[in-house]
Amino acid sequence: MASSREIRRRIRSVKNISQITRAMEMVSASKMRRAQQRVVAARPYTARIRAVIAHLARLRNMAEEEGSFPLLEQRPIRRIAVILITPDKGLTGAMTSNVIRRASRYILDEAGAPVELITVGKKGRDFMVRYRRDVVAEFTALGDYPTLDQISPIAQVAIDDFVSGKVDAVQLIYTRFINTLTQRPEVQQLLPVESPVEEETGDYIFEPNPEVVLNSLLPRYVDQQVYRAMLESIASEHSARMVAMRNATENAQDLVSDLTLSYNKARQAQITREVSEIAAGANALGG
Repeated sequence: MASSREIRRRIRSVKNISQITRAMEMVSASKMRRAQQRVVAARPYTARIRAVIAHLARLRNMAEEEGSFPLLEQRPIRRIAVILITPDKGLTGAMTSNVIRRASRYILDEAGAPVELITVGKKGRDFMVRYRRDVVAEFTALGDYPTLDQISPIAQVAIDDFVSGKVDAVQLIYTRFINTLTQRPEVQQLLPVESPVEEETGDYIFEPNPEVVLNSLLPRYVDQQVYRAMLESIASEHSARMVAMRNATENAQDLVSDLTLSYNKARQAQITREVSEIAAGANALGG
């Protein structure tokens, strides 16, 4: 059994750790609220741009005009690019391992073709490099509140590879934010752009014509999809970290309670032993 001094040292160490995890929980909670607001604000714009693209695609089909739309081109899949979005930092519970596991399952079992990777975040990059996957581009340290200008280069790499014919499809793998306790890894086809189901968009006049507007809008739509996925991942990261740090704090408090009980038992045993030694010494002197 550990001595009372050793147990007291462990109690002090665990209390210090619990103070750190509590502080990290509060920081993540603050960042999570702002990240959630950004996700909620981005979703309506994404939905509207999808509706406009669907409307433009319908007008093009009605006019029976082919035009040149490289980002809509369907072709046999010989090579795939995957944009993998993960956090830069750890302490997010199972979130990071879940999205990496989902990406690995897609690469090994579902892709059906060679895969190149565009990694966003250190965790995904480190994992894929460790297992010698083909990482063609990496983006790290984008911060907790990235702008669309920071995200555009990620989408541009994918667009350039697709238009040049280097890859025939681009998949986006990220963690979708459901709520504070739930984050779900998702695989989404980014390129070629799938024509969305048309929603009610109103009666618009497109100048100079729908084809030109559609060709200009498609790259912005791809940018917006990557940007939204990035915001979803950031909100998921802070939510997962807040929950993980809360659990760590509670576990530390439970451990302190157990160690305190052990300390009291050790202290009581020491006192009993000292009393017994004093009594034995007194009896010996008396005899």
